Parts: sequence; C-alpha cells; structure tokens
Amino acid sequence: MANIKSAVKRVELTRKRTLRNKQIKSSLKTTIKKFEVALETAGKEEAGLKFRNAVKVIDKAVTKGVLHKRTAARKKSRLAGRLNQKTG
Repeated sequence: MANIKSAVKRVELTRKRTLRNKQIKSSLKTTIKKFEVALETAGKEEAGLKFRNAVKVIDKAVTKGVLHKRTAARKKSRLAGRLNQKTG
C-alpha cells in the first residue's frame, strides 16, 4: 500500500475510474447484445431502434474515454453492416 498522501489519493482515484469504466463497458456490451437479439428475432423496426440505441451508447463511451474513436467507428460500421444485411 502507498505511504505518501498523494499516492494514496491516486490509488483511490484509479479505483473509482476503473469502476466507472467497467459500468460503461458493461452497459455497452449489454446494448450490443440486445441489438443482436433484436436482429435475430424482432422485426426491422425494432432492430433499427436497438441499432440507434447501440450507436448512442458507443458514442457516449467515446466521450467518456472508454473507447477510442476508431474502435467506436469500427463497431458502429460492423453493426450497421449486419443491420443492412439482415433487413436488406
């Protein structure tokens, strides 16, 4: 454990940030899974709504610094490709 006051503070800040990042990543994965399920089972309208929600969550993860912008662009592109392929 850290002995210096500033190091103790850094450890605490890192712990808080790690928790926040885990929450954001978890909600991102859940949203993408919901889109994939809607793509398989639901209709075009429902899948479109889930896609828009997934894009929103991905963009929010970028602004929070959890995802890199190019990673987000790649994820959105792949989801859009799957949506277009399925709904044609």
